[in-house]
Amino acid sequence: MTECVKEAVVHDLDKRRAVKAADHGPGPVDVPADSPGVVEAVDRADNPLVDWLTVPDVPVLPAWARSRASVIANVAALGRLTWWHARYHGVRAPKYLVKAVALAARGFFRAAWGLWPTLSAQDHTAAVKALRAQSKAKPEDVDLAVRLQIAHAARTHTRRWRFGAAATAVAAAVVGVALLPPLAQAGVGAAVIVPLAHLGRGKETRLLDQGAPPLRVDMSAQQLNEALRAASLLKSGKSDEDGPKVSCSMGPVRDGRGWAVIFDLPRGGGKTASDVLAKREVIAQELGVDEIQVIMSRVRAAKGGNAGRVSMWVADDDPYLGTPNPSPLETAETFSIWEPVPFGQDARGTRVHVPVMWQSMFFGGLPRRGKTFTQRLLTAAGLLDAYVRHYVADGKGGADWMPMKAVAHRLVMGAEDDAITALKAMLAELLAEMERRFALLRDLPTSVCPEGKLTPEIVARYNLPVIFVTIDELQEYFTAMEREDREQVINDLCRIARRGPAAGFISNFASQRPDAESVPAKLREIITIRYSTQVVDRTSSDMVLGKGKAAQGADASVLSEEHKGTGVLVTGPASYVTVRADYLDGPAFAAVCRKGRALREQAGQLTGDAAGDVTAAADAAGITVAPIVSDVLDVMRHSPRMYTTDLLTALVNLDEDTYGDLNAETLASELEAAGVKRSAKQVKINGKALAGYQRRDIEDAVPAELLLAAGR
Repeated sequence: MTECVKEAVVHDLDKRRAVKAADHGPGPVDVPADSPGVVEAVDRADNPLVDWLTVPDVPVLPAWARSRASVIANVAALGRLTWWHARYHGVRAPKYLVKAVALAARGFFRAAWGLWPTLSAQDHTAAVKALRAQSKAKPEDVDLAVRLQIAHAARTHTRRWRFGAAATAVAAAVVGVALLPPLAQAGVGAAVIVPLAHLGRGKETRLLDQGAPPLRVDMSAQQLNEALRAASLLKSGKSDEDGPKVSCSMGPVRDGRGWAVIFDLPRGGGKTASDVLAKREVIAQELGVDEIQVIMSRVRAAKGGNAGRVSMWVADDDPYLGTPNPSPLETAETFSIWEPVPFGQDARGTRVHVPVMWQSMFFGGLPRRGKTFTQRLLTAAGLLDAYVRHYVADGKGGADWMPMKAVAHRLVMGAEDDAITALKAMLAELLAEMERRFALLRDLPTSVCPEGKLTPEIVARYNLPVIFVTIDELQEYFTAMEREDREQVINDLCRIARRGPAAGFISNFASQRPDAESVPAKLREIITIRYSTQVVDRTSSDMVLGKGKAAQGADASVLSEEHKGTGVLVTGPASYVTVRADYLDGPAFAAVCRKGRALREQAGQLTGDAAGDVTAAADAAGITVAPIVSDVLDVMRHSPRMYTTDLLTALVNLDEDTYGDLNAETLASELEAAGVKRSAKQVKINGKALAGYQRRDIEDAVPAELLLAAGR
């Protein structure tokens, strides 16, 4: 047994007495037992009884019996359960009676079959057969014939009295039962049917129906050992009983909709908890479940673990399917970005929150698996805090982030040349703001800025809102850029992700499979929080979540097409969890954006592009602007002029349902009907003239007072 020794400070009492004597004069000086540094005898490290005399840190009463309210609640719950089972089985009583009679009939047949050798005197038959065989071989032997006759007569006599006794007993029982009152007859019938039904039961026979659905998964210590042995994690002995086994510190026990167990690997086998995590798929196969149902993690020393201790939870079914959980942010009026953001639920239904302050985040995964929806959750939390300034860029240029135009200080849509120019300008603005903040924070006294970074008090006092940088579809920008621009943008993003958190910058980046070409490793490796929806293989999972994470159990390739909105969240070198993210659809996100605009207008924090949004200004003034005009202004926000073909493509990316069938003629007619007058039907871009539109012509169709209110 390993002794838990408490640290004690050993003092030289002679020196202490000398000091006391110098202070108080001659004479004996007693050292109080409760003085600091003096250790009780029972607490001394060299006391052999220290463990035996330690009071166990275990409650005297179980949890349900520690209070009167708890006892009453548990008794009431037992009463409700008993009443439910009484009604459940009471309704099925006729069915149970029929099944009992059927089992009793089978039991009667088995009883008769078992009594037949006794009734037919089979114990005499062997001797009769032997004598008959000998008599046939020696017919002249008179003595043998006499012995055969005597044995045959004895068997006949035995059969007669045994059958007679049985028939008499049955007849007497029938007559006796017939003479009894009905209630007594029912009791006798039950007394006969119950043992006969018990005799007629089979291994799989169940008389009573099961009130709850049967468990899909069962687990025992033996099954766990067999699974680990099949995965080559336990050595095999001459038999399963002789081989090494795990030591379960908890369970296996039922835990919610699954089984939980905490076990230690045996010493001497050379296997660690990391080896168990790497064999997740094999263990799942041996337990008869899918690996998505097996949740395993190491138990660290902080929680009483060691290098060989594993916590395992096996779900009864896939825990990540079902109706999505709506995000609490959808109904929230405000939110503080300094608090952890509600993000989703793990396999056991426990809420998962993500702290975003001082962090940078990266989202990856296959298309149409909920990656953007999940990324928007964290941005939505920042929308509900008026002192958060948003910088947003969407390389796809679709409708996912378009509601941010009502809130974002800077909004870049698409990956065309003008959008890339706007992105570079946005990053330059962010870097300049970051350096300005560091200069300000350096000059602040330690009483105001004790740690050299942003605080809520500094945000309010010096009007330094938290900067939330959201960039979706990074690969679209990198693949569209020239090499020099690409390297510059990557370096800028690395500086923001690496140094920005201390200045109040939160980075929220997303991409599809982030290989070396689309998102370089030097950017990915400095991200602190990562999230991956389904990917094609373990290599892709490691690209998003970090090298070696799949071997530790953080593997997004085990997710299937049905797991939309579900991904693996990595929050630290050894911290990960598979999360079913909360659901915040497009209309709900747009509603949060409107709330965010109202909050910023009240706090005087509406700045940048959002302050110049024509559509929002029209809504505030009660004026209706044609949707086609508003959408064209949105897609041309970075371009003074645009070719018709590029404008049509941008509109389709913005809203395919509305503009999917639009062509050059219908676009021209709709804009003309909305009041747009083209100064020229062709525009010149980079020396090439083609059919297109000037942004100033579109703006002329908007009332002047709206342009003035929007700051255009």
